[in-house]
Amino acid sequence: MKVRSCVMVLVAVVVVTACSQKVKDDGYAPSPMSPPRASPLPPPPPMARMAPAPSLNAIVMTGSLAVPGANTEVYERPADNPVKRTTEQPVSTFSVDVDTGSYSNVRRMLESGVRPPADAVRAEEFINYFDYNYAVPADKATPFRVHTELANAPWDKRKQVMMIGIKGYEQAQASLPPMNLVFLIDTSGSMYSDDKLPLLKRAFAQLVPQLRKQDRVAIVAYAGSAGLVLEPTSGDQRGKILAALEQLQAGGSTNGGAGIELAYAMAAQSFIEGGANRVILATDGDFNVGIADRGALETLVGDRRKSGIALTTLGFGTGNYNDAMAERLADVGNGNHAYIDSLSEARRVLVREMGSTLFTIASDVKIQVEFNPARVSEYRLIGYENRVLNNEDFANDKVDAGDIGPGHEVTALYEIVPVGSGAEQLPALRYGDTPAAAKDHGNEVAEVRLRYKLPGQDQSALITRPILASSLQATPSESLRFASAVAGFADALRGGQRMPGWSWEQILATAREARGDDPEGERAQFIQLVSTGQALIEPDATVSGARN
Repeated sequence: MKVRSCVMVLVAVVVVTACSQKVKDDGYAPSPMSPPRASPLPPPPPMARMAPAPSLNAIVMTGSLAVPGANTEVYERPADNPVKRTTEQPVSTFSVDVDTGSYSNVRRMLESGVRPPADAVRAEEFINYFDYNYAVPADKATPFRVHTELANAPWDKRKQVMMIGIKGYEQAQASLPPMNLVFLIDTSGSMYSDDKLPLLKRAFAQLVPQLRKQDRVAIVAYAGSAGLVLEPTSGDQRGKILAALEQLQAGGSTNGGAGIELAYAMAAQSFIEGGANRVILATDGDFNVGIADRGALETLVGDRRKSGIALTTLGFGTGNYNDAMAERLADVGNGNHAYIDSLSEARRVLVREMGSTLFTIASDVKIQVEFNPARVSEYRLIGYENRVLNNEDFANDKVDAGDIGPGHEVTALYEIVPVGSGAEQLPALRYGDTPAAAKDHGNEVAEVRLRYKLPGQDQSALITRPILASSLQATPSESLRFASAVAGFADALRGGQRMPGWSWEQILATAREARGDDPEGERAQFIQLVSTGQALIEPDATVSGARN
């Protein structure tokens, strides 16, 4: 259903290695690591500045012992969503996506002075990294509330932008169902550097104080052969859990497949009916021994998903990070994917957003939009390239889609070309393509439809909402302006082909003006990243001034 090309990035040696970067310790700190069982090769250096790499026909799996001076990070890049002519394809369907790993991974590159490859940039994960202050549902009968907005596009006043936002209900940590968690930790030789296993141990240590007596935790390590480090243990035995984390050491080759099988066995052994049963895989994504075939791994994860055990993937480190594998396994496993580049990001994913990371309040959430060809000439979905569904999949409850946890926000943006605006990008048809206005829905720009399942249910529920032309706002809200700036930044990093009329300065100005309430400082950090990205990329940019 989805056609994707794959990329392996290969770059030259740079002066400073990623492993020389020290991770700030603001909490639990494991003791210095003992030497690995085998003398490790020097850690791989960060990527040098590069243009987007050419596509390959298949993912190239690399060894856990990286060639000195080589960078073997692996990314997949689906083609950008194309502009669609409404008279030909009025309906757009996709699955929600709550992953944020692309944003934090690209942040790691930019903060290291590295231009990220276009393949690493997924616009929806940039947009969904941020909260947009959507209203919460009135009650839990409907697990989320839908927000929509239609406004003139900041990057081209002839166009419009439509925002669709979903906000899940919030739930206090004390009232969350019991958790059955298995930490599946990569302890191969490639995990030896400071930004990998040492950071991973500190990251999981931040989750431990949040555990309760009714929760269960097990730890499985894989490095050449899988091993049970901690049997299923009550969450209130925090000292025992921390001690098990402390003893982890890096060394050996990677046998991810065997580790996954043991982790799922532990999760099944301690399965909690009505609880959150989940394997949390933490790795640099390097699988080269055991079940190295991607299809076989996906089959394994998909089968376990059907038995009620989800998979979340957390990415760490540089040099041989396999983003493609980490993201895809999380998708197949009904989980989410995050990239941990710092202790603050670990705190965000595993503490502040623990509920939404580990629990599900709505599953198989799909969005479908039907545009009115009398109002909309063309449209384009921004991002979600690897989440696009066939239109007939929307009402098919057997087709898997993304899940939403408590407090989760999901945002999608559509760029719209109104009829008669003169902003059309597709060539005009010889005999015209403007239909007569619909008699009963002439004031509608589009209808938004959402399907979801409540936990444990097999049949989906449907929500519909019309988008009226009269709802158009001349000035977008603060949330829509900031989301547009994030989308513009992602497009600029990918080459600026989709929003060519928006300069770096205008993206920056929009983000600054729409910064708004920023309790965690994430929007301020984004503004700094845009400045960093501009300094790295603008000499090669060809963007012009925005249209007024």
